[in-house]
Amino acid sequence: MKNKFTLLLVTTLLASLLSGCIFNEKDSLRLGSRNNTESIILSNIMGQLIEDRLGVDIIYKENLGGSSVVWNAMTNDHIDVIPDYTGTIVVTYYQEEPGTAEETLAATKRLVAGDNITALGTFGFNNTYTLALDEAKAEELGLVTFSDFAKVSKDFTLGAVFEFIDRPDGLPGFEKEYDIQFKDVKGMDHGMMYRAIGANEVNVINSYTTDGQLAIANLRVLEDDKSYFPPYHALPLVRDETLKEYPELEDILGLLEGQIDEETMQVMNGKVDNDGIMVELVAKEFLEDSGLIEEK
Repeated sequence: MKNKFTLLLVTTLLASLLSGCIFNEKDSLRLGSRNNTESIILSNIMGQLIEDRLGVDIIYKENLGGSSVVWNAMTNDHIDVIPDYTGTIVVTYYQEEPGTAEETLAATKRLVAGDNITALGTFGFNNTYTLALDEAKAEELGLVTFSDFAKVSKDFTLGAVFEFIDRPDGLPGFEKEYDIQFKDVKGMDHGMMYRAIGANEVNVINSYTTDGQLAIANLRVLEDDKSYFPPYHALPLVRDETLKEYPELEDILGLLEGQIDEETMQVMNGKVDNDGIMVELVAKEFLEDSGLIEEK
């Protein structure tokens, strides 16, 4: 009986030690992203760079939802690092007035610091809202700016992401600023907008300026001639507790500052959305081409 008990004890201790080796070999960081291609690409770019430079496991929490869902996860310590946008942070999360790109970035850093979050340098591109419609129709009506469109907006059905319809920096203020009245507004996921306009279910959409589909869709992007939409420069956000544990993160993610312009981001989005290339491969290719990680 004693020998059986000893054997059981040794077996239990051995299993425990092996479990520790398997599951606690390395620490991990949780990277979150919204439910759109660009956010997931940026999350993977950051994650692969961190993994390469710091050697920690990355847990991707992708497609969490809209900006507010991801922000709540961040502030409630469910994720450690996210990509986000200056205008969204200032206007949507904190309900403050934006300014120039520099002023909005400064406000972003000040505001998130109050929630024990650090905003690092921007990736380099501004992804703002716009309107896009059939090129031939826009040419026929002479539409170049949002002000031009306002004169004929009552004949158009808008396809818009659900979040845009409700955001304070979205549809309500936009309609008021330009005195726009749509014939109808249909809420949908971002990925459905281009299908909807292609199928004539809607005839104008609220696209993003870095959408990959814009590169292949025969659409005209209209100009925000009153500069209604604030700057939306993308940047990494990191929880302060995470930075205390991994202070190297600031320098590592700092390597991405100014590395991604609008065209580069649109091309990466297009590789995923138009060509069906896996996100992790697109992120890896960018990092290798930029010399931030070695080709393997």
